[in-house]
Amino acid sequence: MPRQWITVTEELVGKRTDKLIADYFPSYPRAALHKLFESGDIEMNEKPVKPGIKVRLGDNLRIDLSPLDITIEDIELPILYEDDDVLVVNKPAGIISHARGKYFDEPSVASFVRQKVASLTGERSGIVHRLDRATSGVMVCAKNPESLSWLQQQFSGRKVQKTYMAIVVGSMPTEEGKIDMPIARNPAKPVTFHVDPGGKDSVTNFKVVSSHKNYTLLELKPVTGRTHQLRVHLSHLKHPIVGDDLYSGEPAERLMLHAYSLVITLPSKEVVTFEAPIPEEFKKYTDA
Repeated sequence: MPRQWITVTEELVGKRTDKLIADYFPSYPRAALHKLFESGDIEMNEKPVKPGIKVRLGDNLRIDLSPLDITIEDIELPILYEDDDVLVVNKPAGIISHARGKYFDEPSVASFVRQKVASLTGERSGIVHRLDRATSGVMVCAKNPESLSWLQQQFSGRKVQKTYMAIVVGSMPTEEGKIDMPIARNPAKPVTFHVDPGGKDSVTNFKVVSSHKNYTLLELKPVTGRTHQLRVHLSHLKHPIVGDDLYSGEPAERLMLHAYSLVITLPSKEVVTFEAPIPEEFKKYTDA
């Protein structure tokens, strides 16, 4: 659908042009649609229009979507489990969970799910929860709207048990313990987070699996699910995850953080545990 026209009716009066167009074309990321404003591919009454302008009754919008009609490359991901409702993958490090912003045309877990389930649409199709690009491991995806809602309730209700494995620098002060430190976005570097007394409650349980010279293999069980929670907690304790260039981690070929297992109740009401083997890259540190 290269060119689309919208005539403003009474129920649309007063909406911002960017919000209106995002509502009309939900399958496109907002950042991608914003680029159409910048390139002059969105016009109102035959003139280029800015994204913040409020529309009036009878205004005519012309949207040229052809710059966004790109084909996302098919990828293959390791499948751990699949039934009529869910698809569980072992996400490799380096793959994003879903398209966003300037990465709207990049292959992702969401685009892989769309390859498998043609009825799904939208940039976040089937995505129930996220893993950072740099993190590998178990991701549960939904194959239909009903299972998406069911699975999301499992996560929002903290009914899912998640276990991560990480290689950190140094030796932990105790063999196991709880890290209870609130986290907030770091105003000095907004792409990161930091421990902040005024932040959101953030709790991580840890257990030492093994120690190897200058490194420790940790089992991590987050109680809350804050963005970058494990990375922030460990960095604050002066035991950053190896390969974590955002949080002062020692340089490595990848972030040594892996979503090892996940316990969840499926839409069938069966409680299952999914596991993704610890990556080969970890052996460099655990065999030392």
